[in-house]
Amino acid sequence: MPPKETWFLLENDALPAPWNMAFDEALLEAAPRLGRPVLRFYGWTEPAATFGYSQHIAEIERLTPLRPLVRRPTGGGLVPHDRDWTYTLVFPPAHHWFNLRARESYQRVHDWLRRAFARIGLRTELAPVSVSGAGQCFIGAEQFDVLLAGVKIAGAAQRRTRSGLLVQGSVQPPNPAPPRAAWQQAVCAVARETWGVEWMPLPADAGLATRAEALTRDKYAQAAHNRRR
Repeated sequence: MPPKETWFLLENDALPAPWNMAFDEALLEAAPRLGRPVLRFYGWTEPAATFGYSQHIAEIERLTPLRPLVRRPTGGGLVPHDRDWTYTLVFPPAHHWFNLRARESYQRVHDWLRRAFARIGLRTELAPVSVSGAGQCFIGAEQFDVLLAGVKIAGAAQRRTRSGLLVQGSVQPPNPAPPRAAWQQAVCAVARETWGVEWMPLPADAGLATRAEALTRDKYAQAAHNRRR
């Protein structure tokens, strides 16, 4: 049996797109203080799209009619948030996941999801090679993305800083979709079986909320950020 370790779990209701990106950045900044990995499940109050921090807004506007468009703190391509299931993982720098190479952490996260899908009756596999998606996350696939019958249903983007490792992931569930709650429970169960994770609710944190509010107001809700290139 793997040694036990405690991770924080946060299950948010639907939230505005700028707040979702701001809160993820706030979690990354707070990772050394929190001292444990965090898994956050969350939703969206309205259809929206996020895009990688290095992408050009003019290209993104041509690719999707979804609005608002919000630049993520991570890389990757355009992700529609009109029916997806989204999650975030944050690891502090003292945690062993932080020291994984980017390919290793990407593969590990998606194999975790593959096993969670299997628990709810979906047989998926990891993409063996990359196929260009022309700037769109769910057109084409990166190596180790999650495929269902050859079609990508899960991808992610990462960012490492001195504060920790941030993973932002999206699942485009099949139609008809299994219950989202069942998938979230499966994700937690696989982590418990594989790494000995014991889940603890993330405590209320006034500093975290205040920082997210400031990042929403001053960055992610600002055209200067979202249209900066």
